[in-house]
Amino acid sequence: MRFQASSFGRVAGAAMLAAAMLGGSAASAQDGGYLLATAGTGGTYYPVGVAISTLVKVRLENSQGIAMSAITSAGSGENIKLLREDQAQFAIVQGLWGAYAQSGEGPLAEDGAQENVRAVSMLWQNVEHFAIRSEYVDTGTIADLIAMEGHGFAIGARNSGTEGSNRHLLGGLGIADPEAHFEVAFVGYTPSVEAFQNGTIDAVNPAAGAPVGAMTQLMAAVGDEVTILEFTDEQVEAANAGYELWTPFVIEAGTYPGQEEDVRTIAQPNFLAVNANVDEEHVYQITKAIYENLPFLVNIHRATSAMSLEAALAGLPVPLHPGALRYFEEAGLEIPDRLRP
Repeated sequence: MRFQASSFGRVAGAAMLAAAMLGGSAASAQDGGYLLATAGTGGTYYPVGVAISTLVKVRLENSQGIAMSAITSAGSGENIKLLREDQAQFAIVQGLWGAYAQSGEGPLAEDGAQENVRAVSMLWQNVEHFAIRSEYVDTGTIADLIAMEGHGFAIGARNSGTEGSNRHLLGGLGIADPEAHFEVAFVGYTPSVEAFQNGTIDAVNPAAGAPVGAMTQLMAAVGDEVTILEFTDEQVEAANAGYELWTPFVIEAGTYPGQEEDVRTIAQPNFLAVNANVDEEHVYQITKAIYENLPFLVNIHRATSAMSLEAALAGLPVPLHPGALRYFEEAGLEIPDRLRP
């Protein structure tokens, strides 16, 4: 569910170069700074975490005494645990896991609601790319996938965030048991589009930041034989299944080979989470530093190019930390009641 990441060496090198450009030194976690939990080094969470932590050190360590270090983890599920146990004070978290933390549902049912988890900002969005063989298109919306009972659908690799998200969305749309409805294939993005090309399956959803390499590969290979499905307002609400997590997202015409028109789909956020007990002024300064230095972040990793003040609150599943709330109010954003601590 992520952008293809740069290698560790390239990311670290870019971070060091950007740090030199901005000036300042980089503190380690042993110097008393905050820890930012990310995921494995092969995905996007870690290099984005490196970008954010480098920015914090460069801009805030000398002036505010605030430092941050990115650490690897097993991803969103472990990051919620690290926040709960105060082993990390910040974390990058998938939107659905944030929703689970807020509600105490899903994989967190035994632990209950995580009242310590707060949001700093949306970082980038995972865009849903529900795509089916064009011969089965009727309405052009997600209803066409629901109508494909008995057909092959690539739900994602086992235990992946993609599988979890697909199960949630399909459940909201009336399919509580995907295995009983489809011929489910538990495969990653590249194998799923290869299976589509080979005629083994008829539907895929390589969800990530657009453009997704696997989707580009598929549309270049099969052309108008595949169609990316849209969502109506009613379908967006149903798919959320009680959450306000997925929001409308337009894949602009020309994003993919042969895509001549905009596609109105949905997207969920990956967001920067923080423990509620972190100092309000520190979170305020970190949020401010992020939004006053977006080109710095983009220089280190392209996933952050999706960040903007206008999109900062999109789909956030947990309330804002008071420090982030203060910054966004000063910036003139209208804050929904559900995001107020």
